[in-house]
Amino acid sequence: MPIEIERKFLVTSDAWRDDADAGVRYRQGYLTRVIGDTDVKASVRVRTAGDRAWLNIKSAELGVWRLEYEYAIPLAEAEEMLDRLSLGRLVEKTRYHVPVAGHVWEVDVFEGDNAGLVVAEIELQAEDEAFARPDWAGAEVSDDPRYYNVYLAEHPWPSWD
Repeated sequence: MPIEIERKFLVTSDAWRDDADAGVRYRQGYLTRVIGDTDVKASVRVRTAGDRAWLNIKSAELGVWRLEYEYAIPLAEAEEMLDRLSLGRLVEKTRYHVPVAGHVWEVDVFEGDNAGLVVAEIELQAEDEAFARPDWAGAEVSDDPRYYNVYLAEHPWPSWD
């Protein structure tokens, strides 16, 4: 059973850029809605990253771990799904990989409707796995549903109170 264990943090400075890769532009959209619908058991997402694309299914629980299934799909089909089937807004961002003490952090710099938001994620093998937290990783938001991409597609970050 594929499980994703991920922790999310707000980014407090640009210090991460010193060790980051060149980044890859992502576009993603959702084919189902999850937030606020108690009958939905999973989100279904289409994502492009550079010249690659995936269909992704994640269990609707929000928190540190979730079931996650991901399948490569043709880029042209993904772009058509994003343009014609996505609900809500597309989530656009550039993702950077930053090595820190044996782990790789992913820093997402959001664009478009969520411009200005910067979030760092670290994927772990276990919920209690120890990891070094860099100085630029601020408040943890793993349990705040507003910082999940599925929520940002419906409620862009600049519109929050």
